[in-house]
Amino acid sequence: MKTGILVGDMHTVHTVTIATGDAMEAFGRQLGVLLRGGEVFALNGDVGTGKTTMTKGLAAGMGITEVVQSPTFTIERLYDAPEQRQLAHYDFYRLADAGIMRAELEEALTTPGNVVVIEWNEIIRDVLPESGTIICDFAYDGETGRRLTVTVPERFDYLLPVLKKETT
Repeated sequence: MKTGILVGDMHTVHTVTIATGDAMEAFGRQLGVLLRGGEVFALNGDVGTGKTTMTKGLAAGMGITEVVQSPTFTIERLYDAPEQRQLAHYDFYRLADAGIMRAELEEALTTPGNVVVIEWNEIIRDVLPESGTIICDFAYDGETGRRLTVTVPERFDYLLPVLKKETT
């Protein structure tokens, strides 16, 4: 994993290069260990760039032992974690309009202890907390590698050690 940093207004942007799917899951696990509840992740990228793989790692890092599956067809999946936390995983890929899921998402965003992960979030972006969303942009980098650009609001600066870490 290679990282680079740009410092912006009230947030930090990191670019991380991840070589394999296993490394993507491990990266998510390292972040997941640090999650306290209240974090919101907006995951953007083409099909197959690692959004669900990273979410599996987040869940493992949070102590979730359940198998994490993509919510593409169910739209939402909830996983209980230790320390009164919950992972709420959404995927709006198939929807042109969020409909009733908008209200469910708004509730999840305000529930203490929730970590909310949203794949394909374009249709609900107006609901996301402006200064409280960790934005992850996934892109292909060669055949198996991925380039991940992560924008971290200042309030989540406790995640920065993972983003600054360089591993091979």
